Amino acid sequence: MIKILNRKCNYLHVLILSVFIFSACSNNNVINYYLIIGESATNTELSTINDLKNDLSKVVDETIYIISETDKLPENGIFFVVGTPETNKFIKELAVQKKINLSSEIPGSRGGIWSKTTLSNEKEAIVIGGSDVQGFQYAVYDYSQKVLGIDPLEYWTGKTPIKISNTDIYNFEDKTIAPPKVPILCYFENDVDELANYRGKLLEYDWESYTEMINSLVRLRYNAIQFFDMLGRPEFFMRPEYKTLAPNYQLDIDYLEKMIDYAQEKGMKVQIDFALGYQIKSFSEEKAACWKLYKDDWIAAWKYYLEETPLAKTDIFILRSRNQVWDWEYKSSCGEDKIEVFNEVYKVFSDLVDQYKPNAQKVLICYSDGMEMFNEGFDPPKDWIVAWSDHGFGDFKFLPKSTKGHDFGTYMHAGFWLNHTVHNPYPEKVETVMKHMFQNYDADKYCMINGQNFRPFLLNLEAYSAVCNNPDEFTGDRFYKSWTERYFDKKTAKHAVTSMKLLHEAQENRKGYVEHLWEIREAISYLSNAPIRRPGKTPIPYDYKRVENDLESTARCKYYVQKALKEAEIGLENDPLKDTFYHSYIYLPTLLYSNLISFESTLHNMAILKRKFETSNDSKFLEEIKKLIPEARKELETIFKHRASGDLDKKWNNWYSIKIRRQNNGFPTMKMLEDIETNINNLTL
Repeated sequence: MIKILNRKCNYLHVLILSVFIFSACSNNNVINYYLIIGESATNTELSTINDLKNDLSKVVDETIYIISETDKLPENGIFFVVGTPETNKFIKELAVQKKINLSSEIPGSRGGIWSKTTLSNEKEAIVIGGSDVQGFQYAVYDYSQKVLGIDPLEYWTGKTPIKISNTDIYNFEDKTIAPPKVPILCYFENDVDELANYRGKLLEYDWESYTEMINSLVRLRYNAIQFFDMLGRPEFFMRPEYKTLAPNYQLDIDYLEKMIDYAQEKGMKVQIDFALGYQIKSFSEEKAACWKLYKDDWIAAWKYYLEETPLAKTDIFILRSRNQVWDWEYKSSCGEDKIEVFNEVYKVFSDLVDQYKPNAQKVLICYSDGMEMFNEGFDPPKDWIVAWSDHGFGDFKFLPKSTKGHDFGTYMHAGFWLNHTVHNPYPEKVETVMKHMFQNYDADKYCMINGQNFRPFLLNLEAYSAVCNNPDEFTGDRFYKSWTERYFDKKTAKHAVTSMKLLHEAQENRKGYVEHLWEIREAISYLSNAPIRRPGKTPIPYDYKRVENDLESTARCKYYVQKALKEAEIGLENDPLKDTFYHSYIYLPTLLYSNLISFESTLHNMAILKRKFETSNDSKFLEEIKKLIPEARKELETIFKHRASGDLDKKWNNWYSIKIRRQNNGFPTMKMLEDIETNINNLTL
């Protein structure tokens, strides 16, 4: 196969192509496919063209060749002219001749076209072109999805295309792909433990998973990625839980650069938050908590990033208006006013970026404390886009008083750390919230989406892409219908939508799977008369009130999760395709959530009985608790079993393994139930 991604050997690439075309022309009666590329095609174009070649090879049996615009065209064949007016002379000539309507201005940056036309030698051809390289990419990937039947998420869903005829290749109307409403759509790789751990080296993407994630993101119109975990986030080498998981953790700088290069080659801008806690250049907490005393150290660290590390390749610069090591509010250790601090910090950092990367994009991500500061006196330089952050579950706790003349954008969550095991589907919320931000704050200059460990959040990730592409056409219900019917028959799709809507209801008030793990710890602590111990933190005393505060919300969650599971089961039973993706994306998450909530509910029943014993001193309540312990043990065994069994698709074996899950809020163990039993027995004496 032709290698088209070697940046140093484009001349060799054209030479090899000529050999192929000589071979192809030896039999003029053979109908083959020819992708005609420009001599000055960029590396990103070449990568995209190779993707089109691979997509075609999945649905047609004919041979597909990539040829140069300077090669003599074969007498017979199906021809695609691909590229931009700047890089392909055929496209430029067709535009000049008014056979196609394409230029750098029409339809505009990140826009493109499909068109059926004739070349100067009277050969019929399909033109897939863009006003620029990204517009060309979207034109290609849209064509692959809508005409060829290629699923942009194929690696993750397992949905493969069917064979089509040569006439199907032409089965489309000429089309203009308009530029997306939001020009920068960035994926945030954050809290990615499962994706980084489920195979290969711990806390590091295996190459296949990483590249397939990038490939899917590009097809969904994401054109930037923020590296975070893969820079060596401080938890990985500082928190006790992670030291136990990976005691010899060490960031691989060369591998990081390889990842950056791949993303940029696929047309994505690389965004970096220039926080100072990464292992790539670790920084002391003491220095991170006082700007006025350690200003020179902050600047020296930033310069080190820009001079000595792969972060010199940054395209979009981020700086948090918070602690520079840990992801929490900045609390000065030397008596500073934090608004005054960050007004100065952003001016200094902005000047530094201008010195090293003139005209680079700069974005302020406003977390809750940053929002408060921005609504008061914090005001970074006007060339910074301000991105307003949701509260983790797709909605906003705070809104801006004024945009202060800044270009505005948003930072949203497809997944959040409280629910990173089980997704919280909310396309309807995506619709209402994003349209509100676009209409009321013109927050359409930028959008960053936190995808957590990617795989569980495909639905929300695509919903955000769709609304940022064309908000006027996006509705949550329509998206739900089209997305599920892409994978399942209409009857099964209805059950999938109903189940996901109920799963969303179950997580009202930010009560996701991981939040329930914390509630379980509270119940176990109370039942065993033992404090909640957290590595490196002060123990939390056991207290029935903590459990009592969780009773109502857990009962509500159980009601909706069980209904979601019932709907998922009906769809699973009636699915004529017996689809593994339905099992992994619709059924299994609700099953895992239901297992956890059933276990928590049993613990809550035990806690209520223990409280009755404490207020009455009647030992019958302790005897009732003892009867529930075997039930709790069985429920916990079920949790272990279903998390260990994984998906029907063997590719995802180990995904839900407790050993490699993100280290949030711990996980219940049989030893904890033994401690409860021992304590109840002691109380009986």
